[in-house]
Amino acid sequence: MSDPREIELKLECEPSDLAALRDHPLLREAAVQEEAALTSVYFDTPDRQLHAAKLGLRVRESKGRFVQTLKAEGDGLFDRPEWEQPVEGPEPDRAALADTPFARRVDAEAALEPLFTTRVTRRTYLVQQGETRIEVALDTGRVEAPAAGDRIVSLCEIELELKDGTASDLFALAQAVANLVPVRLGVLSKAERGYALAAGKLDRVRKAEPVPLREEMSAADAFRSVAHACLRHMRINEDILLKGRDVEALHQMRVALRRLRSAFSLFGDLVDDPLGVRIRTELKEVTEPLGRARNLDVFLATILPAERERHPDETGLLGLERQLEDERAKAYRDIAALLGSDAWRMLLLDLVGWINAGPWLRDESPGRASLRAEPARVFAARELDRRRRQVKRRGRHLDDLEPEERHRVRIAAKKLRYGAEFFAPLFSGKKAAKRHTAFSKALSDLQDHLGALNDIATGHELMRDLTDAPTGASTLFAAGMTAADIEARTRTLLEAAAEAHEDLVDTKPFWR
Repeated sequence: MSDPREIELKLECEPSDLAALRDHPLLREAAVQEEAALTSVYFDTPDRQLHAAKLGLRVRESKGRFVQTLKAEGDGLFDRPEWEQPVEGPEPDRAALADTPFARRVDAEAALEPLFTTRVTRRTYLVQQGETRIEVALDTGRVEAPAAGDRIVSLCEIELELKDGTASDLFALAQAVANLVPVRLGVLSKAERGYALAAGKLDRVRKAEPVPLREEMSAADAFRSVAHACLRHMRINEDILLKGRDVEALHQMRVALRRLRSAFSLFGDLVDDPLGVRIRTELKEVTEPLGRARNLDVFLATILPAERERHPDETGLLGLERQLEDERAKAYRDIAALLGSDAWRMLLLDLVGWINAGPWLRDESPGRASLRAEPARVFAARELDRRRRQVKRRGRHLDDLEPEERHRVRIAAKKLRYGAEFFAPLFSGKKAAKRHTAFSKALSDLQDHLGALNDIATGHELMRDLTDAPTGASTLFAAGMTAADIEARTRTLLEAAAEAHEDLVDTKPFWR
């Protein structure tokens, strides 16, 4: 028997946006409308066993009635298993959780304690979209945690929950809402915000998390989970970047987008359709300012300080730094304009709609349908083999390759690395885990050297750009000197990269 599931899309907005939305005929004319005050207390063990198991347990009170809900990790964003039942009072009923993952993942003798509380005013509407019924919930409120003192997290969300019908209608409704008010894709649950508040980890930059893949998944389900994990990674760090310049948040947002683009490539023919091609092309084009800013961040944080240490009396380096700082400020202004635009918000909604209800899922041609249904483990092993052969072939005589050819090796290695990270949960057991550790280290070593070579190439581009702009003589001299110094490292890095490539070729794949 399959687990009961919650299919829900979360959108974030400002309170004034909810007021405008409530007055729109879309909701004003809905057949069913309700309003309720909801108080939800979230529980965990003192050592946070539920959180470690990626489970969330709450007891919600509304109008004197109590409902207990356990939620588990789903596909990373959109589809989650949940178990819900009425209970007698404000404390969890452990007996009612006997047939859920709670009983398997939480010690029977472990106490449960309240950790944080959400207080929300919820207005719900039942909306008909095509042949589909969707519950629209407008939530405003806050999260409170005793451990956080007076600090709270404000909540302002729109939740679209599929009651019956098709996911494509749900995303069509999301687009209609986005045309009315400037919403953003939401990726953090109320429980996640509460845990972060209680632990004092709000607004922390996040690295990529393991993708929740399971061996019984189909290739299509695996793609959705991978894409959702990348979107989640990106949006968490985007929210930090929206509040101001943050070098690490920018880096992680860019990593998330590169991982997402690698996923498109890794899944290849399975997800290929004209709409997807258009969305992916737009995504690549509009996010170019992130790459420009990141290149300047790296140069100003690593290469330039090393130059100042080598040449402490070279005054031209100060002019070089000022000019590059001006360039960086402009790049971050471009990023702020991008992230604040309606076009960017709509593009992300187009993307998540395509991932979950795009033409690639409706193509019933024999080849496409069988590829979607193929076990994810079989698909992953074949793709990892192909990507490994590609890195092996392209990297032959690596230390003799031209910069453009080295760049192709770096891109191939990066896709193999992301594929190895994405697909690791599909290959369980001690042998696979041991091999995965060794394979990841060998691949990381190769990428480190190739990345350093790419930083050199990027440094040369930045220095060339300076010569095309009005620049003082001392600054131009410093730029030329810097270019010569970073080039001097190339031969050593090439030899190290060639050795790392040989080590990778000799490392046994973890998927066999």
